[in-house]
Amino acid sequence: MEKENKVFTNEKLRKAVETNSEEAKSTINDEDKFERLIQRLENKLKLIPHIGKYISDIACMVSLVRSYIKKEYTDIPIGTIISIVSTLIYIVSPIDLIPDPIPGVGYIDDIILWGWVLKSIHSDVEEYKKWKSDNGKQIIEEI
Repeated sequence: MEKENKVFTNEKLRKAVETNSEEAKSTINDEDKFERLIQRLENKLKLIPHIGKYISDIACMVSLVRSYIKKEYTDIPIGTIISIVSTLIYIVSPIDLIPDPIPGVGYIDDIILWGWVLKSIHSDVEEYKKWKSDNGKQIIEEI
């Protein structure tokens, strides 16, 4: 168990997100590239056990990024958008803290990283949900 704690330190999780920040920036500026990322994400999510409890959060964050890209909702720190997209890139990437093909544990890092990012941007996501609700828009869209 002590070894697991060393694998998932805040510093390692932060680096995992930061590793993809440049690709995230280019993805944010290219709507087609973002949609291709979401297609890859949909395929990957089918393989990850126990991700069900995060599906609505993932869908909400995908919606948030789409709204940002379309310039419908820009009242959010760019760092939050980059964190979301970087995490999506990490999830679909075959290069992980724990390689995905390892049976039973290969997706643990994806789930832990997603939860960590969600916790760090929670207030921004809640503000987005409020904005959607205040504007009569569906809060959760399909991925």
